[in-house]
Amino acid sequence: MKLSNKFTLCRVLGAPVYFLLYFIPVWTGKFAAPSVFIMIPLLAFLEFTDFLDGFFARKKNEVSDFGKLFDPFADVMLNLTIFASLLFKGFAGVSFMPPVVFMFIIYREFSMNFVRMIATKKGISIAARKGGKFKTVLYITSGFFALAVESAARLGLDISSALPSLKIACVVLFAGCLAASYLSFADYISHFGEIFKDELN
Repeated sequence: MKLSNKFTLCRVLGAPVYFLLYFIPVWTGKFAAPSVFIMIPLLAFLEFTDFLDGFFARKKNEVSDFGKLFDPFADVMLNLTIFASLLFKGFAGVSFMPPVVFMFIIYREFSMNFVRMIATKKGISIAARKGGKFKTVLYITSGFFALAVESAARLGLDISSALPSLKIACVVLFAGCLAASYLSFADYISHFGEIFKDELN
């Protein structure tokens, strides 16, 4: 396997590991503080692999149609795992991700996956555009912000007075994620909409 794809695979394999690390303390009531010191470095590394796979793909001339599909798939798998975790109440006692935002983000990601499949059928590889990259950065920023709040609670810090404001901040960030995701989707459709011409006639 190419080195760039190995870094991408880290995100695919790391997503369920992160999910378990997040929820085992919730399910058992134990290991709350240790989970923080594992989860955050793990997530930071997994998100950093998004840079590494692209860097080594270009450096080693490993850019491929497979990689252009595998990379966004891994991004979506990891980021949706983070968002899904934040749907449920943790040690902070609140859910940070509004279910309606989560569902519409899922609709967008499935729709984008469909567009990529149609493009692949026609021999077209859709690489990430600036809007998609900005959307991913916003996903990561929002996920880390909410995780930081949850982590503070797991470490026993008293955040009760600030929690309402922090939750509002999370909702605003996730609403921004939703808006960015659909704006980037519209951008992809405007540039690659021709792939549907034959399919719809």
